[in-house]
Amino acid sequence: MTETIATDVAIVGGGPAGIAAALVLRGRGVGRVTILEREADVGGVPRHCGHPPFGMREFGRVLTGPAYAQRLAEAARQAGVEIRTGLSVTALRPGARLDAMCAAGPVEIVAGRVILATGARESSRAARLISGDRPVGVITTGTLQHEVHIEKMLPFRRPVIVGTELVSLSAVATCRKAGIRPVAVIEAADRPTARRPLDLFPRLLGIPMHYRATIAEIRGRGRVEAIAIRLADGSMRELACDGVLLTGRFTPEAALVRPSHLVLDDGSGGPAIDQFGRCSDPSYFAAGNLLRPIETAGWSYREGARIGAMVADDLAGTLPPYVTTTTIVRGANVKLVVPQRLSASGHTGSLDSLQIRVDAATTGPLVARDGSQVLWCRHGRLLPERRILIPLSALQGPRAAGGTIIIEAAGSGSG
Repeated sequence: MTETIATDVAIVGGGPAGIAAALVLRGRGVGRVTILEREADVGGVPRHCGHPPFGMREFGRVLTGPAYAQRLAEAARQAGVEIRTGLSVTALRPGARLDAMCAAGPVEIVAGRVILATGARESSRAARLISGDRPVGVITTGTLQHEVHIEKMLPFRRPVIVGTELVSLSAVATCRKAGIRPVAVIEAADRPTARRPLDLFPRLLGIPMHYRATIAEIRGRGRVEAIAIRLADGSMRELACDGVLLTGRFTPEAALVRPSHLVLDDGSGGPAIDQFGRCSDPSYFAAGNLLRPIETAGWSYREGARIGAMVADDLAGTLPPYVTTTTIVRGANVKLVVPQRLSASGHTGSLDSLQIRVDAATTGPLVARDGSQVLWCRHGRLLPERRILIPLSALQGPRAAGGTIIIEAAGSGSG
């Protein structure tokens, strides 16, 4: 027999963005707010990150990831948020209706509005097309943190870490705390992805760094025994190790969006939204790392809070109508832009910036153009996976309905 849950707002995902949205909604007087979480506990990825810093802006103190997640969960419960764990949403239906499954059987959720906050995940070995043997010991940072902090297990003792994103430094910190001694960190680019001087952390721990290096092959019968890496000059080198830790290269967890009626944005990999966080079905909103890979827990929390406020406005009838007046188009060397469209505004509570990422490092102008008119321009060096913000106030000039703004990075490549 199918259980039916009726709620004012259903939030799919109980990480920082989803919980922040729920707290704002309850604070605005929304009667029933329900978080739907497939895991056994809410709190999201920080539950697995046994190191600081988390929570300075939210709670006024530096916390470890698990302590931060616990604070979020407790705040939600105290605010009267209904939390349903062990419940997996399986389909998104028009008009804020969801199909789900739990241990007791199928569940139908009927909501006034839905907020999607399912986060992002790291790319697997298969997605990276890494060749070689198929031994045990090739995992992502999320799996490492789960095994170390939740399962209390060590998946390896001397791995090679692949990648230099911010999460890679989290992986190094997790290894250090667990007594794991990485053999090396390798990076395909000629510079770290994380901002300097954060990239000095592995070096300070005595971990060799190899730039412009890629995995050519993983070797091992039962367990990883070594990897072959291709260096910048084309030469090959073998590194003896007992594991490979694949970090970063995040992609939005959009498995629910992809087969649904909602429009998926090719650039970001998440649902297309307007500046109010509304999806193509305006009864659905989205927040957090589902919108783009990837931001910090603090950023996701603040974004979730803002989207929660907009959903409260929508329920109160004060949000502007869902009418797209401008489409944002990715031009040269722009990987993604969020939001992807602007609706008729005049409302002060929207997202205040376009968030941009570039495909490759360039030096030159980043331009927002409405036809031949330049609305906004910034000169400088642009690096991949770095947050670039364009204020929406710069794009609010008079335009014909159905207009288009092109965002392009028209500089010269720098490797």
